[in-house]
Amino acid sequence: MVVETEEELAKMKEVGRICANALQAMGAALEPGITTRELDDIGRRIMENAGAQSAPEFCYRFPGATCISVNEEVAHGIPGARVIAAGDLVNIDVSAEKDGFFGDTGASFAVPPVKPKIEKLCRDGKRAMWLGINQVRSGEPLAKIGKAIGAFASKNRYTLVSNLASHGIGRSLHEEPSEVSTWPDPSERRIITEGLVFTVEPFLSLGATWAESGDDDWTLYADPRAPTVQYEHTLVATRNGPVILTLPDTAA
Repeated sequence: MVVETEEELAKMKEVGRICANALQAMGAALEPGITTRELDDIGRRIMENAGAQSAPEFCYRFPGATCISVNEEVAHGIPGARVIAAGDLVNIDVSAEKDGFFGDTGASFAVPPVKPKIEKLCRDGKRAMWLGINQVRSGEPLAKIGKAIGAFASKNRYTLVSNLASHGIGRSLHEEPSEVSTWPDPSERRIITEGLVFTVEPFLSLGATWAESGDDDWTLYADPRAPTVQYEHTLVATRNGPVILTLPDTAA
């Protein structure tokens, strides 16, 4: 999507804020003993109370309002009876639709007590996302995002999952530009246009380079198995840089 009017921008900010509020509340509720279904119910309630609906349910009939992936699961985990335990690494991905517009955000949370290397992985996952976001400006190559994240990952001895990409969003959950690499991609030749809406969501890992399918139709696992984090914002590109659309009402 390319934002062309102030009304479109306001609608995108509204649905983005709903996603961010749900993510923030779910992260705050995360503790040993809670199930992923109970976490999902929190996100669903916030979305529905704000007049929005779950995007993965609406678009793909996903069996949950949000995607919750634990430890070996790297993405698209199905909420259910799994009980969160101390030391778990939990990724929460929230996307919603309201009034024909879509937002998408995500973050990884480490449940205390946490090993120092996992704490550092989480901090650096956020840093990698913001390094990518800071490359966004209309007229610049999309490839700058993956180059910046890749340089950071290499310098700090991380790997990047290279079959889970960022994507365009707006009037649908996934649209052009499709497959925006968050790793160095020599084949990427596209230029960021004014008003372009897309996500930036690198998957930073302590060894994984791929996301492989499991026993169900949705859940993806780190390959090789290794702790992996994902952080994600939806943004709109302008000549002055990125405008972040997925910000909560109050900072965490």
